[in-house]
Formats: sequence, C-alpha cells, structure tokens
Amino acid sequence: MKTFNLCLLLVNLAIVVYSLPILPPTEEDEALADTYLKTFFNLTEETGPMFRRGPSQRSRKVSEMQRFFGLKVTGTLDAETVKMMKKPRCGLPDVQLGRFTTFDNLKWPTNQLTYRIENYTPDMSVAEVDNSIERALQVWAKVSPLRFTRIYRGTADIMISFGNRNHGDFYPFDGPEGTLAHAFSPGADIGGDAHFDDDEYFTFSSTRGYNLFLVAAHEFGHSLGLSHSNDPGALMFPVYSYTEPSTFSLPRDDVTGIQYIYGPNPDVNPNPDKPDPTPVSTPDACDPTLVLDAVTTLRGEKMFFKGRFFWRIYPQSSKPHQNLIKTFWPELPDNINAAYESQLSDRVFLFKDHQVWALYGYDIVPGYPRNLKSLGLPRTVKKVDAALYDEHSRKTLFFVGDNYYSYDEEMKSMDRGFPKRVDEQFPGMTSKVTAAFQVRGFTYLYSGPYVFEYNMRTRRQFRVLGNNYFLPC
Repeated sequence: MKTFNLCLLLVNLAIVVYSLPILPPTEEDEALADTYLKTFFNLTEETGPMFRRGPSQRSRKVSEMQRFFGLKVTGTLDAETVKMMKKPRCGLPDVQLGRFTTFDNLKWPTNQLTYRIENYTPDMSVAEVDNSIERALQVWAKVSPLRFTRIYRGTADIMISFGNRNHGDFYPFDGPEGTLAHAFSPGADIGGDAHFDDDEYFTFSSTRGYNLFLVAAHEFGHSLGLSHSNDPGALMFPVYSYTEPSTFSLPRDDVTGIQYIYGPNPDVNPNPDKPDPTPVSTPDACDPTLVLDAVTTLRGEKMFFKGRFFWRIYPQSSKPHQNLIKTFWPELPDNINAAYESQLSDRVFLFKDHQVWALYGYDIVPGYPRNLKSLGLPRTVKKVDAALYDEHSRKTLFFVGDNYYSYDEEMKSMDRGFPKRVDEQFPGMTSKVTAAFQVRGFTYLYSGPYVFEYNMRTRRQFRVLGNNYFLPC
C-alpha cells in the first residue's frame, strides 16, 4: 500500500510539474485568429452542412500555421499559437510550406532596376532612411547580377513609401504592431513596390522599435520574386527578428533562392584579400558533425540549442521543430553556453558568459539576467560549459573546463569540496563537456558530436551515442 501511495504521489507531482495552465482563448484572441488565418493562410468561410465529418477548415488552417512555424500541431488555438500570431511580421501570406519559395517564378526581365523613395518616416532622418534602403537593396545585389539605381522623379521599378491604414493599394495596414510592411512581386503597376506601415516606430541602429534596414531587406526579397520561407534562419521568414545590422550577412536559404531566379553575382571580388563572408546556413539536425551548445528539458519537452536556433521535441512527437531563439525570447542572447531545468523550482536556467537567465514556462522570470556570482560560483569562473540537474540528489552540476561544481538547489549554495575533476564522477570522460541533461534516470554528457550515457549512482558508462539519438533528423 505504501508503494502504491508513493507511486500515486509521484504521478500527481509529475502532473503538477509538467502541466501548463490551459485557458480557453478570449473573444479577442478568436477574432485575431480569424483575421490572421484569412490574411496569411487563406482561411475562407465554411459553407454546406453544419455537421461535417473530420476537422473544420479553421482547425486545418491552425494546424497548417503551426507546422509552418514549427509549433506543436494541435489544430487548436492554444496559448503558444496565439502568441505567435501576435508577433510583428510581414503582411504577405504564408501559403507554401518549404524553404525558399518564389511567386510562380515571377521575375524582372532585366537585371538593371530602379527605385524611388516617395516619402519618409518621421522616426528617422532622411539620411538614415536613404542609407537603410540602399543597404537593404545591396544585400541582394551582392549575391546576384541585380543592380539598383535610384531615381528622384517618375515611376521606378520599385516605388518605396510610408503610409498607414488605407494607403491606396487595397491592402490596409493594421495600426501599431502586427503587420510592419508589405511588398508586391515583380510586374507592372504596383509590382515590385514596397510599403511600410507608418504607425510603426522604425529605427536606424537602435534595438527599440523595428530596424528599417532589416524590414526593408525582407520586403525587397518579395519585390524581386521571393515568397516566404519556413526556414527560421532565413531573411524571408515572415516574422520579424532583430539581427545586428552592421554584421548582417544574407543567410544561405535566401542566397539559394535569389540565385535560383537570377543566377549568381558575375562580378569578381575586387579585394581578394578580404573575401565576402560565407552565407550562414541554418543548423541541420542531420549533420553528423553537429556540436550542440546546450541541451535541457522543459516540462516534458526536450530543447537543443545551437547558435541562433533551438529545436524542440514534444512528449507526443519525436519530430524536432526548429525556431530562432529570438522569435520566442527577444531578450535572450544567441550562442547559449549551458542550460538546465530545476524540477525543484520548475524553472529553466540559461547561461551565456557571466550571466544567467531563468524561464518559468516560456516566460523570462523578472529580475534576470543575474551574474554567475549569484549562484556562489567563484570569480574565476567566467562561463559555464554545461549544466544538469540530478533528480536523485537534487543537486545541480556545473561543468567548467575539466572540472565540475555541485550546487544545492534547496540551500541555494555551492557544496564544499568542489570543484572536482569531471572524470572522478564520470570515469572515461576526459574531453570537454559541451552539454548535459538527464532522461529516464540516466545522465547524458555531450562532448563534440557524441553523447556519453552514464548511471550517476554506479558511475558506470554504458554507451557512446550520436547526436541523432535524441535529436533525430
């Protein structure tokens, strides 16, 4: 009977820890979803018999949207889906599921294109707008044969303007937030034109508001013939995400797309001593050489971090869903060093250099980031390489180089007698630990592209696995 009661208690605790509060969508959320799905996923009014077998069209469109953005596919308007619908984005639809896509191969018949800036936003100086627009066009010129010439009167191939609400093209803007801008595919009349919502706050170099260079570079991709991509690292991904403009380099998916339409840049780099940066590719879970930055669990999910990205695997599915870190948490840095979930506090802690952030569910806990010193780590520790929470001892292990520290979650202090060498607790682990976590009572230490499986109680190593054991491709 005691054993049964203990099992029942553990099940109840698991339910409390891993269950998120499920609240029905509000009327406002329902209205938002209808508008969003009609605008971006071609939701139409249902007709015919009221009682029809199978999921409703709206449910199918919600599922389509969830697949596009790498969300958990439920077909229902859950909180995470509503949150994604509220993110700032481009005003064009997301009708095709795939990497780079085109507007039925629409393209300009010439590589020599003109552009004209018809008016200006009051948020920035004229010089800042001019500079942002020119640099946004050059993003595409650098990797293609396209060349852009500015004109100051008459009709250009790409007419650029700022307006709000009804601004003359039958596609009204929606006020602050929501849709930031839209552009039209190559063609006559308004074909190629780019319109920016003047109810938004556009900036030149600040992280406040929306960076005009980044928004314009995306819209000009449409002006040249590219549709949206579901690659979360692509410039043509529909949701706005801030990237440092001074170091921006067009990602591989976008380069592949524009060169599919127009071909590569025929001009030779005039400065061979300073080659153009290699386009950044989105990390591929199928890459056998992939080295993850951090791994953790979150209320039953598994999360794998790499560069600007992270994958999520839900308990009911083995398929990983990839997203940009900043799409979910704009405040978090890229290139996370370490992460772990404390089941004692029901929080996930993320580390980058000398700082640590805390998540409760998918919300950043107020009062973070904090310094590593707040955990009691010595000043000599400049960053944590990996971390894991041991369910048996309720201690957290911080891996730093060849050593590890033990942190008491209940006392919120470091244990005495540390650091110790990693191979004392994990025999045979002589290489640097780059990520770590526990699953089903076993401890997994990542080092490079390999995963080492241990039983912490016996200190025995069982298997050496590849990344794809937990992160299938």
